Amino acid sequence: MNLMKNNATKTAKKLGLVAVAMFGFGYLMVPIYNVLCEVTGINGKTGQISQSEVKIEDVDPDRLVTVEFDTNVNPNLPWTFKAKKFKQRVRPGEIAEAIFIVKNESTNSVVGQAIPSVAPELASLFFNKTECFCFVNQTLAPGETKEMVVRYVVGSELPEKITTMTLSYTFFKASEDVATKTIIDQKKSIKNNG
Repeated sequence: MNLMKNNATKTAKKLGLVAVAMFGFGYLMVPIYNVLCEVTGINGKTGQISQSEVKIEDVDPDRLVTVEFDTNVNPNLPWTFKAKKFKQRVRPGEIAEAIFIVKNESTNSVVGQAIPSVAPELASLFFNKTECFCFVNQTLAPGETKEMVVRYVVGSELPEKITTMTLSYTFFKASEDVATKTIIDQKKSIKNNG
């Protein structure tokens, strides 16, 4: 009887240790994934730079690259979302601007988060944003329509074989905790500035 009790205790401890290890692994997956994507360019994650880091002398005046815009909305988010223009032709090294239009089709305020990606994956290593609506959560009042800007630079080091790239955004509904915090922060900001 004592032997069975010892075995049960050992098994319970091992299972507890496995559960803690699994939780820890799951918790660390997002930061590890982000670092991996940043280093390798896997999954088309884009970079972020300040406008002052863009050098005018890096502009390639003899080359044009087509940037196409793909917009998606997760079914759980009651929004419509589109690019004002489907594509642009830009010079590598030059700051370009794209405008996107989003509308809340519901009767409630909703907070959304845009997740960007670039295809082909190799192009993502040469695509940087100086300003983007995807840097912060977006809150839309019932029926509200908003124009949002993305300022970006296609690096002049982009391989010659890449002549077209696609910047894709998917909007997701922010979790309730994030949405509540975002709305409270925005109300405080309006109160302090108004």
